[in-house]
Formats: sequence, C-alpha cells, structure tokens
Amino acid sequence: MTSLDGRTVFITGASTGVGKAIAYEIAKVGKANLILAARRIALIEELKTELESKYEGVKVLPLKLDVSKVEEIESTIASLPEEFANIDVLINNAGLALGVDYVRNLDMQDTMKVINTNVIGLIAMTKAIIRIFYKNDGHGDIVNISSIAGQDSYPGGSIYCCSKAAVSMFTSTLRQETIDTRIRVMEIDPGMIDTDFLTVRAHGDKAAADRVSRGLEPLTGQDIGELIVFGITRRENFVLSQATALPSFQADCTYMYRKEN
Repeated sequence: MTSLDGRTVFITGASTGVGKAIAYEIAKVGKANLILAARRIALIEELKTELESKYEGVKVLPLKLDVSKVEEIESTIASLPEEFANIDVLINNAGLALGVDYVRNLDMQDTMKVINTNVIGLIAMTKAIIRIFYKNDGHGDIVNISSIAGQDSYPGGSIYCCSKAAVSMFTSTLRQETIDTRIRVMEIDPGMIDTDFLTVRAHGDKAAADRVSRGLEPLTGQDIGELIVFGITRRENFVLSQATALPSFQADCTYMYRKEN
C-alpha cells in the first residue's frame, strides 16, 4: 500500500452520495489535499469543516463547478491555488440520469444534460488534468466512475446506458494512449447504490424511486470509496483497470425498471 499523505486528489460531484463517501474514505487513510468540486458549494463547505475537524492533516479546497459547463473547466483548473495545483489523482464521479422515457418520448433537454455531464464533462476534466500529469513526469491516477448500465441496458435507459458505455470506451482508449507513461487509468462500474440517484432520475419523485429499490439492499457509497482507495494506494505497477461492484441481489440492470405499485 502506498501512502496518500501529501497527495492532491480532485473529486467531481463530491457534495453528496458516492462523491462525499469517496472523500471520507480518502481522508481516513492519509493526510491528503482534497479538491472537492460540485454545483452546490454550500454542501462542499460543510464537508470541508467535517473532514478537517475529524481528520488531522487533511486539507480541503471547496470548488463550485458544474462539469457540464465545459467552457469553465480549463479556467477553473488554471486558477487553483498553488498548494492544490499539482494534482495527483482525478476521480471523475459527477454523473446523473434523468427520466426513464422510451426513445420515442425522450426529452432532448434532459438528454443533452446527461450527455454533457456524464460524457463531455468527464472528457473535458480528464483533458485538463492529464496535462498536469504529463508535466509531472507522466505520473498520476485517473478513476472514472461508469456503471453496470454501461455493460447492460434496460428499457427507458437508452441515454444513461449510452453515456456510461461511452465512459467505458473512453477509459479503455485512454489507458491505451497512456500505456508508456506512469499514468494509471481505472474504471469502477457500480450497480445499485444507496444514494439519491433514483430520486434524481425520477425528477424528484421519491415514491417512484422507492418502488425500484423496495425490498433490496444496495451497495453504499462507502463500498465504492473503499474500492477506489484500494486502487489508488496500490504499488505503481498495479492497475485496477476495471472493477464491477454489485450488491448480492444484482446480476444485471433488470432492477432498474421495476414498477411495483
């Protein structure tokens, strides 16, 4: 296990759910510098207070950033304070699903928001940060959060599944492009997790979200955070290239379109 002490880790979508859990798991094991980015800056500032008060030596930089606004990413990275500018690890966690409409009924605004966040934003973040890695002797870790939905489809999931399959292909290509460097490229494909993902997907309809998960025991954000910490603390020659993490009830995306009354 290699130490995270003094390493700078950039996490997108860090205000709640999996992103917040990842930040906690990293803070537990090392005196890292955490750049926590999300649209809701107030939640990130609260998380900064929690982490710095609980874990000695951990430093947190709250950052207001919506990765779907790709035109803001380069300038945001360029304006990082010196203490946080030399990034060692990028965790592309920001992502969402909106709706479960069939293709004939797709809301194109929702479609563009999902693609811009899950795919274009992730690509833009990776491009901005990997340039730092190349300046740093070709060294650094990139962890992309994809999904079991990138491997298996479900009715009403055309856009979300498409976006996560794109993340997987982008990640695979990036790994090939960096194979002659010290850059490690990792992909995590979670199944059902106990977050507000299903509620967001249902446009805030928690009852609809609960119908999907009722009677099931999903993974937790902590599970994913622990898996990522495992990957980024291995010796340099070890790459957790692709890891699928599923709760015991799940083998595919069938649960995603459960519609019990």
